[in-house]
Amino acid sequence: MTDSVRTIAIDGPAGSGKSSVSKEVARRLGYGYLDTGAAYRGLAWHALEHGIDTSDSSAVLDVVGDFDYAISLDPDDYWVRVGSTDVTEAIREPRVADAVSGVARVPAVRASVTALFRALVAASTRAAVVVEGRDITTVVAPDAPVRILLTAAPEVRAVRRSKEVATQDAAAVAAALHKRDASDAKVVDFLTAAPGVTVVDSTDLDFEETVEAVLAVVRAGLDEPQLEAGAEHE
Repeated sequence: MTDSVRTIAIDGPAGSGKSSVSKEVARRLGYGYLDTGAAYRGLAWHALEHGIDTSDSSAVLDVVGDFDYAISLDPDDYWVRVGSTDVTEAIREPRVADAVSGVARVPAVRASVTALFRALVAASTRAAVVVEGRDITTVVAPDAPVRILLTAAPEVRAVRRSKEVATQDAAAVAAALHKRDASDAKVVDFLTAAPGVTVVDSTDLDFEETVEAVLAVVRAGLDEPQLEAGAEHE
């Protein structure tokens, strides 16, 4: 374990590219990668498996106690487990996505999961971990040396997400995205950069340009210009 694992905190709305961009940035720098949304999805899956109505906060809290969660921080070998079950694909199912907001809005759940995120980062054997989610720059890692809000125009995010979801048409994806933004915005402000957070707007950028823009912020924030893209694979 390193003496002090640094955190690269990246927030952003759905469809902004934060997951794919964060994973690629971690890969190029040899850093760990932590998808925080997977924990909330994992807990939602866990609650559904127990027949819990995730709109019932008390019921959700009842299943947190036996939520045995594990996730890989290796960007090249990503998996998520709940107990002995690999839920990497299952947590992406629509039924789980629909239940996530109910789980994430419970303050005690967020506090417990935030502690889990910090423990995962602290236990990493890598020099740094790129942590992405919705409140990473403000709650999970407000003192991170690099804090970024990755965003894009709503219509651009909808188009990007529709390409990822082959089972729904563009209109349905756009409606779901708007609903998710509205629901999650009641819990945390993920569309406004907090003081000290650098905004990277990917509206007019392709994937490679977005990765390069984030890498530039990371290099500047860590004061390590020698961290050239692709130079530090593990």
